[in-house]
Amino acid sequence: MSPTLKRKICFLANDSDMAEAAAVALRARYGNVDAHEAEVIVALGGDGFMLSTLFSTQELDVPVYGMNRGTVGFLMNEYSDDDLTERLDSAEEAVLNPLRMRAECADGSVLDALAINEVSLYRVGPQAAKLKISIDGRVRMPELVCDGALVATPAGSTAYNYSAHGPILPIGAEVLALTPVAAFRPRRWRGALLAKTARVRFDVQEADKRPVSAVADSREASNVLSVEINSEPEIRHRILFDPGHGLEERLIREQFV
Repeated sequence: MSPTLKRKICFLANDSDMAEAAAVALRARYGNVDAHEAEVIVALGGDGFMLSTLFSTQELDVPVYGMNRGTVGFLMNEYSDDDLTERLDSAEEAVLNPLRMRAECADGSVLDALAINEVSLYRVGPQAAKLKISIDGRVRMPELVCDGALVATPAGSTAYNYSAHGPILPIGAEVLALTPVAAFRPRRWRGALLAKTARVRFDVQEADKRPVSAVADSREASNVLSVEINSEPEIRHRILFDPGHGLEERLIREQFV
């Protein structure tokens, strides 16, 4: 799009004073339209708000450009109210496919949820969790005794996964990281790299004695009996980054800090 043409921008902000003030200033300068009419959505906040914006607008197939008015901002660009049209014109696009979690709970309920970063399981009682892990229908680990485990996308590999000593994945690697959290047995198991097409299943052993919860980004299921996870290629999240500051560059940079 020519920089002389005015873009239809929807500005969305989290509920912090800083983000709201930025939204007011940007709307006054660049105009504002409803998300359903927008050519691009500008999200003002932190990574958590970016994730919620991507989920709430995923049916629109509109790219989202984030500007950091939060704390972490790994998925965000630096904030500036100058030259926004030019920045949008030159932005690089990354396309992310989320994970789908299907969690069956002890009370008979089922939670179906999406996660851009990771799906994680964690113990909620005083005793370690016992998990059976199957990949594509085949049992690969009959028993993992641990505080938890997670499956992370490349975009989420620098988040909880990295804190749990999992690998950072290149954005185009077409793999998922399966990472244990404080594994007790097998004590030296560090996890696995799986094809993006893999279907992962966790079965909770001794669920009454060793309760486990599961979380897809921010949506939680309590007292789960089993959790199935797979990539969802039909859903595409489009994120815009300033040139030279895209996800690929950020993932590489994180490994040399």
